[in-house]
Amino acid sequence: MSWGGAQQDKRPKSRTYVKVRITVDRNAAETASQQGPDGEGEPSAEPAVPAWFVQIPYLLVMAAMGAGLVIVAAAHFKRGPAVVAGALLLAALLRVLLPAERVGLLAVRRWWVDVLTTVTLAVLLIVLAWVAPQLA
Repeated sequence: MSWGGAQQDKRPKSRTYVKVRITVDRNAAETASQQGPDGEGEPSAEPAVPAWFVQIPYLLVMAAMGAGLVIVAAAHFKRGPAVVAGALLLAALLRVLLPAERVGLLAVRRWWVDVLTTVTLAVLLIVLAWVAPQLA
């Protein structure tokens, strides 16, 4: 093929479309939940937990973060960062105590990386709150 574009494209101009029909077996989920994890035998001993239930630790941490930001917005520059630091320490504690299946969006990397990061940020915010001058 030359750079000048002297040759024309030899590919056909027509397109072919394929229709695909997908059927869903609505009873498959019920059958799978009655079986064990390997698909055979007894059902698993752990009860089924709704997907949103796994996010409760994350929602608790975000609520505490939001409370800290509201406190900062109310011109309390020493208490606000301390509350946010407390939320980060709560995130680290939940990340350590909860199993990986129940931690939700608090799990970003390996557990030790998450804990180290959140504890470091919490300590830095506590130092920031400690050295910040009192404005009022």
